[in-house]
Amino acid sequence: MLVAAISACTDDYESLPVDQYTIEYVFSETDSAGVQAVRFLNAIYSTLPNGYNRVGNDFLDAATDDAVSLYMDSDPDVLRLQTGRYTASNQVTSDMNWGTWYQSIRKCNIFINNIDRVPFNTKYVNSETYTDADGQEVVGRERPMGSSYKAEARFLRAFFYFQLLERYGGVPLVGDKVFDINDNLELPRNTFEECVNYIVDELDNIKDSLRSLPMRDATAFAHVPTKQACLALKIRVLLYAASPLFNGQTLEQGNPYVGYTDYDASRWTRVAEEAKAFVDAYGIISTRRSMNKNKFQLPEGYHNVFINYFTGDIREVIFFRNNGNGTSVERNNGPLGFTGNKLGNGRTNPTQNLVDAFLMKDGKPRGESVYAYDPQHPYDNRDPRLESIVLHQGSQWLATLLDTYQGGANNPSGSGRYNQTSYYMCKFMNDFKTANEYGSHNELWIYLRFAEVLLNFAEAANESDKRNEYMDDIINYLIPIRYRAGIEPGSDKRYGLDPTMTREQMREVIHNERRCEMAFEEQRYYDIRRWREAEQIFKKPLQGMQVVKGTSQVVYTPIDILKVEWSDKMYLYPIPYTEVNKNRNMVQNPNWR
Repeated sequence: MLVAAISACTDDYESLPVDQYTIEYVFSETDSAGVQAVRFLNAIYSTLPNGYNRVGNDFLDAATDDAVSLYMDSDPDVLRLQTGRYTASNQVTSDMNWGTWYQSIRKCNIFINNIDRVPFNTKYVNSETYTDADGQEVVGRERPMGSSYKAEARFLRAFFYFQLLERYGGVPLVGDKVFDINDNLELPRNTFEECVNYIVDELDNIKDSLRSLPMRDATAFAHVPTKQACLALKIRVLLYAASPLFNGQTLEQGNPYVGYTDYDASRWTRVAEEAKAFVDAYGIISTRRSMNKNKFQLPEGYHNVFINYFTGDIREVIFFRNNGNGTSVERNNGPLGFTGNKLGNGRTNPTQNLVDAFLMKDGKPRGESVYAYDPQHPYDNRDPRLESIVLHQGSQWLATLLDTYQGGANNPSGSGRYNQTSYYMCKFMNDFKTANEYGSHNELWIYLRFAEVLLNFAEAANESDKRNEYMDDIINYLIPIRYRAGIEPGSDKRYGLDPTMTREQMREVIHNERRCEMAFEEQRYYDIRRWREAEQIFKKPLQGMQVVKGTSQVVYTPIDILKVEWSDKMYLYPIPYTEVNKNRNMVQNPNWR
């Protein structure tokens, strides 16, 4: 029976009595269109995480040094994650989703084991150019629909395993088996290395069965993983595996569940090679726009990536979840002080720490820039991405200049709550020029985009044992990101980048570039962990900006708002106590009880 797998998946099943949810019904040998099987697969897609206010109604980044929740006084989940107030038996269930990920993996296995029963009468065309047996170059190859659907399910399963890997390290791998109550469920953890190899091997094995650019049916199947999504996910998995937390600075030396038992610089080199191969085959790195729809590049306008994906011809997004049309991001995170349906809850308050990470507009830090930093005009002459990500005192929203000082129109102290930092997050909010334009828009949650591939290459190449060979490419891959951001090229046309930097100096630049470019995309939370930098980062208090508006000027003063006491065991989550208690083969992560 499929009750456990189908329940809460989709309303399409509600007309059918629950006792008829059988393998034979969903994967019918007489359903040549595969209607029920495709619905089952779509139900699996629906379990992909939606990052918009995902963690107890907050963004995950509000559990980092980049933001805090407006609702700090209510002990939100992100504050518990931020301060380590959780245990194996008292979990933050909005992100500690051990059981949820395994439920999704089980659904994938049900689909993988049974989709071959369905006699699809249609095929799809994989449009990637290939060479046939006679050596002739051919564009397009027909494949059975079932093979594509099975590959999609295997991609999703690899994706779900990666969600477990980045949170817990090595976890039990169940293969294709669908367990029932009569099976032995006391499965031991697989090692971290075994899990990485499994995910990477799965992605390698399915990549040629997925659609590939150019997609002839792109409109109907824009949401599905392609070969390029497969390769981009593989690059991210390998990047995490090469990072210090898992490669050389593990939580417990010799413990194979929390990382590799040795350090190997060639793991970085492999990431660089994979990312460069992706860019060479499927990307364009240039400050000049190309109208080639079959290549990934960075379209003009940083903010447009997140609100106008379906309106442009230039492709950056590699894999995403389409949440339909709405204004949920604006309602949850828009500024306080508006009325009616335009009133925001202001939940996500960026920190001064994040604001300080944005360089001056020539790509140089304060003190090295040709632009002098003015503490009383702190947002002048900054990296333009700051304005696309953060609303501050004097920013414009719905044709209104914001007053974010405490007690101001957009930070009213009489409301019972006030903005913790004087900043609001606006990255995914539509660019409404007036209140009359306020309305629904497409809300995509992006998992993989081309800018990340470029950043992944730069980071891995800088850490690799072939760094000197890659230096020109490191600079050349970062330039399009800064160009699109609006950074000035400078007389040397390097956009503030210096190829003579040491490995350590370049690492700091790349880490900061990633922080700014990928802000609020659920990257920072895991980045500061895999880099093993959280203990250093949280030595500095999280800060906001005190804004005092006088009769003749506005005075800005950074203030401390939160001190995080970091413990190294927080680099990985504790495996739920219930799992350890019922499974004598389950080994808990270091220092969790």
